[in-house]
Amino acid sequence: MSEGPASGTTSAPLPGSPASGRRVVRRPRQPLVTALLALTVTAFDGLLLALALGGVRALLNHPRALALLGVWALAGVTLALLHPVRSQDTVAEERDPAWRLALLFFLPLLIPPVAAWGERAGVLPLPPIEGLRWAGVGLAAFGLALRVSAMATLGTRFAPIPAVQREHPVEERGVYRRIRHPGYLGAWVAALGAVLAFGNNLALPLLILFAALLAARARHEEALLERHLGDSYRAYRARTGAFLPRLGR
Repeated sequence: MSEGPASGTTSAPLPGSPASGRRVVRRPRQPLVTALLALTVTAFDGLLLALALGGVRALLNHPRALALLGVWALAGVTLALLHPVRSQDTVAEERDPAWRLALLFFLPLLIPPVAAWGERAGVLPLPPIEGLRWAGVGLAAFGLALRVSAMATLGTRFAPIPAVQREHPVEERGVYRRIRHPGYLGAWVAALGAVLAFGNNLALPLLILFAALLAARARHEEALLERHLGDSYRAYRARTGAFLPRLGR
């Protein structure tokens, strides 16, 4: 599950925003190239798992690890092909500090192989319930499906840097109807699924750190949106949860 810190940012109109604050970005779309890059990342994931499990043969004899690789490959290619960012008219953005951006990139890469090594070494094992471990594979698939859904809903407003773009409403369709950051939630759930799939707690501190970083990013993103959108975003935030639906809403 190798994902960069992809954003769940929504975009909205900014009446009267000065033109000097705009940053127009255009990127050519090359589906084949992006799909091949996604598969390359999955191959790197496979290499890390092979090292953690004790070699390629150990990886090939590990059904749950192979299932995870299949899920990651499918999700990575789907995300690559869906990525519609060819042009953006950005009027404001919130850049992460370099250290946080690096951690958000590397933690999803490291959590699965750390968990896999923990299984191999017998460190901090979870109860030896095979169904629980396969449930982890299913949870990883669910988390990545949630990210794909969030990305497809946002369309051209999906970007790796939290940003506000011109002439777009606050997104309230699909999963955004009940939660504000389904993309971040999906990334964390997928990482949790990998930890469960390998049946040990060795990667739990990394998983907790990943959750804290995603929560911090979400807070900065919401502050950006509230500054520019005002009451419309505050009303949306009042009736939705950040990562889980609000009860009774």
